[in-house]
Amino acid sequence: MPSDHESQPSVSEDLARLLRRYALILECAGEGIYGLDQDGLTTFVNPAAAKMLGWEAIHHTRADGSVYPRETCPIYAAFKDGKVHRINHEVFWRKDRTAFPVEYVSTPIRDEAGELLGAVVTFNDITERKRQTEALEQALEQVQKLTKQLKAENAYLQHEIKLNHNFEEIIGESKTLTKVLHSVERVASTDATVLVLGETGVGKELFARAIHNLSPRQDRPLVKVNCAALPSALVESELFGHERGAFTGAVSQKIGRFELAHTGTIFLDEIAELPTDLQAKLLRVLQEGELERIGGTRTIKVDVRVIAATNRDLVKAVWAGEFRQDLYYRLNVFPVQVPPLRERPTDTRLLASHFVQRYARKLGRTVDKIPERAMERLERYSWPGNVRELENVIERAVILTEGDTLRLDDMLDPLGSLTVRGGGQRALEDVERDHIFAILNETGWKIQGKNSTAEILDLHPNTLRSRMKKLGIAKPVP
Repeated sequence: MPSDHESQPSVSEDLARLLRRYALILECAGEGIYGLDQDGLTTFVNPAAAKMLGWEAIHHTRADGSVYPRETCPIYAAFKDGKVHRINHEVFWRKDRTAFPVEYVSTPIRDEAGELLGAVVTFNDITERKRQTEALEQALEQVQKLTKQLKAENAYLQHEIKLNHNFEEIIGESKTLTKVLHSVERVASTDATVLVLGETGVGKELFARAIHNLSPRQDRPLVKVNCAALPSALVESELFGHERGAFTGAVSQKIGRFELAHTGTIFLDEIAELPTDLQAKLLRVLQEGELERIGGTRTIKVDVRVIAATNRDLVKAVWAGEFRQDLYYRLNVFPVQVPPLRERPTDTRLLASHFVQRYARKLGRTVDKIPERAMERLERYSWPGNVRELENVIERAVILTEGDTLRLDDMLDPLGSLTVRGGGQRALEDVERDHIFAILNETGWKIQGKNSTAEILDLHPNTLRSRMKKLGIAKPVP
């Protein structure tokens, strides 16, 4: 006869019977399922679990493969506290020592008396889900990156669109020109006096007009005065006005240009040609904002933003006693140096195309093609007369062109040519120095590589360096 002890089933046997009762259901389950007794020994492994793991008996391990101490294992925690534990950041190790990410639930099993018999663990291989999640996160990260990039590009493009719109009469996209336009944009919103500097024909008036159009005074008048074009006897009257009878011929009162420009902007072109005796009166207007008409006794207050321009070196004019030093400092609050065309050769194509379209339309022609060879000639030419000279050359070429293809023939002045230059070898080196310096500025002083100065000039980088050394070209110190 078996003893009473032998006739009593063990806890493990009870658990095994319990699990076998549901074996058919568990074996059909797609999730991995296995049972553990109170000692942590595997009592049941369904086919899905065995297929995923390769083990018939399972023990949980950390992600690095090390064994969990019994006291800290999340699966065994169900034995200790009798609670369901859900974990989604662990890995299970296969028999072949490879691992895969899982999410699992460890559920305690109790008998009818409420005693813990063991636990059932259900788990899923979440490799694909994790891969998709990671792919989605990477995609979202890429989207966020692209979104930021697009926002930055949009902000830049919007700024460039605004820039191009605001400076629609100024043609060009070179770095040299764009840098000047940005400085113009910054000063335009202020009331600071601006001194526009540049050679003859660079378009100083266009920059003055752009400053006015971008300013809070844009709805008020922009009054222009060419100080060199007015007879010296009439300059004062033009600027400040006169009363009736102030001098012979003053048969009526005249409002001066500064009064006309009240609350607006006055553009004083060729300011260096202003007679010295009038420079003091101009200084008073700049400092005090007031003037008196010729022959008048009443002080007139004016609110005028002043933009002056010259192609002369005012510092030399000051040293020569031809221009007042205090007026120079008063005008030179914010100087804007307009670059000559030879320092922005990449803009020549845009300007040439623009002028061809303008004069073809004006003259009723169908000239709409510029041969590459002609374009190269235009780019090589040093343009001593700058944009004005280019415009004149294109207008003349359009007039003489028959058909739809522009013909330059011999319209370029050889004295301004890069290849034929008056003044001997020294003048030729000056032109070459200017040309190389302009391209270096265009490329950000990149000597070699793609889109470099050497590539644009079609020179070996070492040859370019030798020419730079011979011509004394060095990168300016910031």
